[in-house]
Amino acid sequence: IQAAWSLKTRALTEMVYVDEIDIDEEGIAEMILDENAIAQVARPGTSLKLPGTSQGGGPSPAVRPVTQSGRPITGFVRPSTQSGRPSTMEQAIKTPRTSLTARPITSASGRYGRLGTASMITNPDGPFINLSRLNLAKYAQKPKLAKALFEYIFHHENDVKNALDLAALATEHAQFKDWWWKVQIGKCYYRLGLYREAEKQFKSALKQQDMVDTILYLAKVYLRLDQPVTALNLFKQGLDRFRGEVTLICGIARIYEEMNNISLAAEYYRDVLKQDNTHVEAIACIGSNHFYSDQPEIALRFYRRLLQMGVYNCQLFNNLGLCCFYAQQYDMTLSSFERALFLAENEEETADVWYNLGHVAVGIGDLNLAYQCFKLTLVNNNDYAEAYNNLAVLEMRKGHTEQARALLQTASALAPHLYEPHFNFAILSEKVGDLQRSYTAARKAEEAFPGHVDTQQLIKQLKEHFAML
Repeated sequence: IQAAWSLKTRALTEMVYVDEIDIDEEGIAEMILDENAIAQVARPGTSLKLPGTSQGGGPSPAVRPVTQSGRPITGFVRPSTQSGRPSTMEQAIKTPRTSLTARPITSASGRYGRLGTASMITNPDGPFINLSRLNLAKYAQKPKLAKALFEYIFHHENDVKNALDLAALATEHAQFKDWWWKVQIGKCYYRLGLYREAEKQFKSALKQQDMVDTILYLAKVYLRLDQPVTALNLFKQGLDRFRGEVTLICGIARIYEEMNNISLAAEYYRDVLKQDNTHVEAIACIGSNHFYSDQPEIALRFYRRLLQMGVYNCQLFNNLGLCCFYAQQYDMTLSSFERALFLAENEEETADVWYNLGHVAVGIGDLNLAYQCFKLTLVNNNDYAEAYNNLAVLEMRKGHTEQARALLQTASALAPHLYEPHFNFAILSEKVGDLQRSYTAARKAEEAFPGHVDTQQLIKQLKEHFAML
């Protein structure tokens, strides 16, 4: 459960004529032959990389905070789609290693390597199995032993190449009639980034044996290829064969949530609860949706349900504290946050709790307490852009212009996808007479949140100033 916190293109009318076309034959050939290449400009509502093109009309960033990839913060942390991936290497290097932003693209291989290390301790004298000395062709002829060996190589040793060689030999020995081996080959191809080859293997396995797991793996391939509509159709076809399957319904809800269609995602999460009323992810996401829809009392009921089910962690009490505060149940607010601080397992969780306590302090009008809470947030997590922004607002109220400017610049650098630091910096620069910086920051704020009325008014005023000059 993730901590909850709040803080057109124009059609061309003139004709365009092409005088000269420079054809790059190598580039065209590369595009045609690359099966993993996708369209650079996706149609509206068909891409996860452009969440703003969703037909569902996602929530406003002024109401629900967004991640670096432009998607609203969900009610549940999912490792695969935690916050989207950085689009450039420079952005990946700048990205903080926190649960609030996108994970750097270089950490995937190390994470896979640690998945199975706790399940099997290697011999202190050497490795448990020396893979370089194995005769894979010999073990491929022993189906029961080969399957166990593949699981060890793939999950524990993270040696995808040897795992793929073993799977290929084993499926050849089985005369291509064993669907299990086709699924494993597809998993190896997926790990290697060969998504079209993985798609062929999973489809072939589904023809031989209809399995829910294979459908889920194939949907992962389509999502990585940025084809959410195809994945949705696959899930719906699977529901025709496996009626009421919770994992398939939950997969549909996740895709709609990533495409900013929050209302439709909530409907599918409710369908999940009809089949399994103890599904933690569905309860958490519906509760988060009610909280950001200005219904904290209803969200409180869902989080209390999680508490009754035995979920007992920092994030849950953090959300309970926020819901109690906005539902005006002040007697439970501070006790919930105290319990959240007690249960925090790392500094990032502690920073989230202190940040939300700062919002509570602002709500009750104690700005000195709010200042201390935001300072404690930065003590625990020095990359907390929202805390820098809020501290800058408090410094501006005190008249400390230079300190506020420095804090806002830090917040803008840490989280360029947030519109608040850019807008605040534009306002501050406009007050001190630095119109050029104000205009630049206002344009960045407009890019992050095109529908922000105050930003549009500020840009209009600045243009009038420039026209007078």
